[in-house]
Amino acid sequence: MRNSQLLIRTGLAVAAAALPAALAAPPAAALGTGISVSTSGSTVSVTTTVCNQTASNGMWGTASLLNSSQANFAQGRQVALSGTTSIQTAAWQGVSPGTYTVIVMCAFNNSIAGSQSVIVSAASATPTISATSSPSPSLGVMGGLGGAVRDYGPVTVGVGSALVGAGVIATGWFLRRRSRPYRL
Repeated sequence: MRNSQLLIRTGLAVAAAALPAALAAPPAAALGTGISVSTSGSTVSVTTTVCNQTASNGMWGTASLLNSSQANFAQGRQVALSGTTSIQTAAWQGVSPGTYTVIVMCAFNNSIAGSQSVIVSAASATPTISATSSPSPSLGVMGGLGGAVRDYGPVTVGVGSALVGAGVIATGWFLRRRSRPYRL
C-alpha cells in the first residue's frame, strides 16, 4: 500500500515537472514553417516574422503564390513583403478557387522563411438588400401570449395548459410526500 502511494506521488511529480515543458514547446506542425497564411474570399494573405533584416535595397523579401501546375518560386505570382522589423505581410487579391502553395523568401540572405498550402474556396454570393416596403402587420405583436411569430390554436394552448397544470400538481404531491416524517 505504501509503495503504491509512493509510486503514484512520484508519477504525479514527474508529470507536473514535464507539463510546463510540453506546453511551452510549439507543436510539431508549427516547427517547419515561419509563415502564417489565411484566406478571406478571393484574397490570400501571408504573415511572417522571419524576414526581420532588410537587404541593402530596403526590401524585406518576396512572397510567391503557386498554383498546382507551378513547380518553383519564380513561376508563381510574386508580391514584395511590406511591414516592420517585427512583422512582414503580403497579399494577393482576385485569386480563383483552388489549392495553392505560398512560399516566402527573405531578401537578406535569400533563405526560405516557410512554405504552406492553402485552399481558396468559391466566394459565396453576397446577400442583396431589397428597398421595397411591405404593408404593416394587421394583428400587431402578440407580446405576452407566447407567440410573437405564430398564432397558436386553442388545442395547442389547451395541451400546454394541461402540461403546466400536471407539473404543478406533481410538484405539490412530491413536496407533500417528502415532508411526512413517517415515510419508509
